[in-house]
Amino acid sequence: MRGFYEKLREVMPEERVMVNEPMANHTTFRIGGPAAYYVRPAAQEELMRAVGLCRQEQVPWYVVGHGSNLLVSDEGYDGVVLSTEGLRRWTAEGAALRAEAGVLLSQAARAAADRSLAGLEFAAGIPGTVGGAVVMNAGAYGAEMKDVLLWAKVLDRGGRVLTLEADRLELGYRTSCIAREGYVVLEAAFSLVLGERQAICGRMEELAARRRGKQPLEYPSAGSTFKRPAGHFAGKLIDDAGFRGFSVGGAQVSEKHCGFVINRGGATAGDVKELCRQVALGVREQFGVELEMEVKQLKNQ
Repeated sequence: MRGFYEKLREVMPEERVMVNEPMANHTTFRIGGPAAYYVRPAAQEELMRAVGLCRQEQVPWYVVGHGSNLLVSDEGYDGVVLSTEGLRRWTAEGAALRAEAGVLLSQAARAAADRSLAGLEFAAGIPGTVGGAVVMNAGAYGAEMKDVLLWAKVLDRGGRVLTLEADRLELGYRTSCIAREGYVVLEAAFSLVLGERQAICGRMEELAARRRGKQPLEYPSAGSTFKRPAGHFAGKLIDDAGFRGFSVGGAQVSEKHCGFVINRGGATAGDVKELCRQVALGVREQFGVELEMEVKQLKNQ
């Protein structure tokens, strides 16, 4: 990989290339071994060049935003992690908000509220970025990205930049066609509506208070751990199966909200995976319902 490092530095300034960087520093779970290279492009063009190099050299790579829906293996990742944290530009025109992939959802929602634009209030407390939210069709409190998304600008497998209307992204419950098609989200635009700033801010504060009251925000986590099974709520199934407060190592089913697995301190990815395995097994045995992980996992192939 030494020769690759030299090539990487040709497309990226040295100060934005970190070697053997612990991914625990870059995930909200505060878990994860080292990435061989952690790269922080400062512009879409730099990100595209880095992706192109990885493809050309056949080096594995993965794009992360805020690391809020991610569990990185304890062994780390023998490839390149490309962070979108440097892609934080946004603009507003009329009732549309346009934001790069690395813009935090909280920042996008606040920017909209400051311009009396309604529609993104639900996203204000989601600890992720625009890029990740589009990939996952993130949602909360009865609303989702697909309700407001106009289009997404993506880089395809062939290195082409495409602007795809929302209806071409196959947005469903915590899913889209983006990962399957190998797209990298560069930017997105949202269609909002003019409203009253005070009312918009009030709604955001109301949802924030609900989130603080019900979710274990005082501990590192990756958000909701399991997807919602059809006709059920994952947290209730886990609670009813007797797993409230259940722990493996430093990982624990939150006593505040059983839909969250938290890092009580020193948790490893192995702890989290074993806990989730036991919880899913218990729910299946007691209720015949399959729990599917919502949290993405990054590990070596």
